[in-house]
Amino acid sequence: MQNIAPDARVRYRERLSPSLWLLVTIALAGPMVALIFIPAGSTVALVIGAAVSALLVAGAIALTPVVSVQGDELCAGRAHIEVHHLGRPVALTGEEARQARGPGLPARGWHLVRGGIDGVVVVPNVDPDDPVTAWTISTRTPDRLAAAIEAARS
Repeated sequence: MQNIAPDARVRYRERLSPSLWLLVTIALAGPMVALIFIPAGSTVALVIGAAVSALLVAGAIALTPVVSVQGDELCAGRAHIEVHHLGRPVALTGEEARQARGPGLPARGWHLVRGGIDGVVVVPNVDPDDPVTAWTISTRTPDRLAAAIEAARS
């Protein structure tokens, strides 16, 4: 018997987690909160400060968007689109990526841009019924994401 189920394997998956320096900056809120609770006791202040730091860092990591290509669908954060609606992806790094994230960012495009992540993949949307002209997605490995989208389109 032939397997007629669609190919649902994950071709690419990346969590756009914050940089280490941003996590350290977020964690510094804990000692500031601890200073507020010093009148209640130094041990209480220390425990509350550590808990606030841990919760903020865990929340920052848990709430980061995921970019994936699974089966015939590109998912970028909460948005998703079938790859047959997409054109050929363009992987950009360095100055080209900076241009694509800044002045070259299409006004009618869909964007998932994260600071601290250099690479960008720009994918044109060829669906005539969709008002979005292109998807601009930050990624640490733009070549791999572009290749995964191309493989899913084939």
